[in-house]
Amino acid sequence: MKTIRQCLSQLFGRASHTEPGQATTEYALVLLGAGVIALLVVAWATEGGGAGRIGELFDTVIGNIIGRTDTVG
Repeated sequence: MKTIRQCLSQLFGRASHTEPGQATTEYALVLLGAGVIALLVVAWATEGGGAGRIGELFDTVIGNIIGRTDTVG
């Protein structure tokens, strides 16, 4: 009984083993995608109004922490 990979390789005329360099190419594409997403997040945080939102979030978190320590002590 043939595996699906063997059937597909026969159908498309490809070798049944992984092509050399495929993993490297996939790794590079994943890194490229992660880099693009990181650049978009940085652009949003610095120019797109995200800086104000991040500041508000930070103020809220710190305010909650200080509020909880005041009620404990």
